[in-house]
Amino acid sequence: MAIETSEYPALIDGLRANFDSGLTRALDWRRGQLDALERMLSENEEAIGRALASDLSKPEQEVLLGELSLLYSEIRHARRRLKRWSRPRRVSTPMVGQPGRSWVQPEPLGVVLIIGAWNYPVQLVLSPLIPALAAGNCAVVKPSEIAASTASLMAELIPRYLDSGAIRVVEGAVEETTALLKQRFDHIFYTGGAAVGRIVMRAAAEHLTPITLELGGKSPCVIDQDADLKSAARRIVWGKCLNAGQTCIAPDYVLVSAEQREPLIKAMDTELKAMYGDDLLLSRDYARIINRPHFERLVGYLGNGQVALGGRFDESAKRIEPTVLIEVKPDDAVMQEEIFGPVLPVLTVDCIDQAVEFIRERDKPLAAYLFTRNRGNQRRFIESISAGNLCINDTLMFMSVPELPFGGVGMSGMGQYHGKAGFDRFSHLKAVMKRARFPEVTIRFAPYSRLKMRLLKLFG
Repeated sequence: MAIETSEYPALIDGLRANFDSGLTRALDWRRGQLDALERMLSENEEAIGRALASDLSKPEQEVLLGELSLLYSEIRHARRRLKRWSRPRRVSTPMVGQPGRSWVQPEPLGVVLIIGAWNYPVQLVLSPLIPALAAGNCAVVKPSEIAASTASLMAELIPRYLDSGAIRVVEGAVEETTALLKQRFDHIFYTGGAAVGRIVMRAAAEHLTPITLELGGKSPCVIDQDADLKSAARRIVWGKCLNAGQTCIAPDYVLVSAEQREPLIKAMDTELKAMYGDDLLLSRDYARIINRPHFERLVGYLGNGQVALGGRFDESAKRIEPTVLIEVKPDDAVMQEEIFGPVLPVLTVDCIDQAVEFIRERDKPLAAYLFTRNRGNQRRFIESISAGNLCINDTLMFMSVPELPFGGVGMSGMGQYHGKAGFDRFSHLKAVMKRARFPEVTIRFAPYSRLKMRLLKLFG
C-alpha cells in the first residue's frame, strides 16, 4: 500500500524511535539484515531480471554483471569485515594527555534517506543501503519512479525480507520526493543529475543534514600514441554500450591523435560487430533507452559533427545504434552535458599534454580513462587529472573492487562509498578520550609560571 505524503512525519518518527531503542546497533542485527538482503536478491533473480527487462530491456548477463554481482560482492565484503570496521580505532595520546587513552568510536548516524537512480535501479538503491545497514542505521529508500517496474518490485520485496521497523520504501515522483526532503534526516544519499542534486542540497541545508551526492559528468577517455588500439577499442565499446551507454561512468568522449583516429574507429566497428552482430538495433544483448524524452535528446546529438560509425535508430523500440561522431567542436551541444547514451564523440589532440589540458579546462569528471603503455604518461595522468575515479587501460572495472571508494569530486559529486568508505560515510566517527585520575599533571593549571611554560613547550 502506498504511503501518503501526510504520513511521512509519522513514518520517520517511528524509524527514529526504533533507532533510539538500540534496535540497529547490535552487530547480529546488522549481519541479519545483510544476510536477508543477499537472500532477497538470490531468491528473486528472475523477477529482478523481468523488471529490468521491462524498464530498460536489459540483457540477462547485464543484470548479473551491472546489478547483482556488484551487490553480492558488496554484501559479502561488508559482512566479513563488519566486526573489524565497528571496533574502536586506537589513536596515540600525546605526553600532555598522559595518563590516558584515545580512540575513534564508529557509531550509526540515525535515520538516513537514500534516493536511487533509474539507470541501475536495483544496484543504485541497494548499494548505498548495504553500508547504511552495516553501520547500524535506519533507512528510508526512495527508488526512481522512471524505472517503474523495478521500483514497484523493490517496494514489494524489501518489506518481505528486511526489518520494516528500520527500513521503509517510499514510492512516487517529484511530489513525494519533495515531501520527503522536507523531513529531517541524519544523512541524505542521492544518485542522479546535478540539477536535482542542487535541489537536494538546498533541502538538506534547511536541517543542516550531511549529504552524499553521486552525480556524473563527462568522463574522458584518452588514447596515448603507444596504446594497443584493438584492446582499447574492445574495452571502450564495452564500457560505452553497457546499458546502452546509460552509465554515469561510461566514457563520454575520446581524445586521440589525428593519425590514430581512423584505426581506432575501424577497430571499434570490428568490436561492435563481434559483440552485437551486423544489426545492433536487433541485438538481444543491447539495452534500450529508458524513455522518449531521453531518446529524443540523444537523437538530437546525432546532428553534431559527422557520423563516422552507426547513427541509425528505432523510435518505436527506443533504440539507438552505438554512434561515433567526428569533427565535433568543443562548444557543440554533445560536448556541453553528460551524454548518458550510446553516442561517442571522438576529438583529436596533438599529444597527451594537450589532452590533459583539455580535460583540466572542464568540470572534474566522475571517471577518467587512459590507454597507454608508457609508465611516465600513466604517472602524469594520475597526478594531473582530478576525477572521482581513474582507470588505466580499461573502463568501468574499478567498480569491481569493493575496497576502492567510489564517488565524485567538484561537479561530479561529493562523498564516497563502497567498502569501508561506505561504512564510514554512514557512521559518525566519534572521538573519545579516557583519562586516569592519578597522577595529576599540574602544569596546565593556574597559577601559571615560566617553569610551567617551558614544560608545556617541551611536552606539549
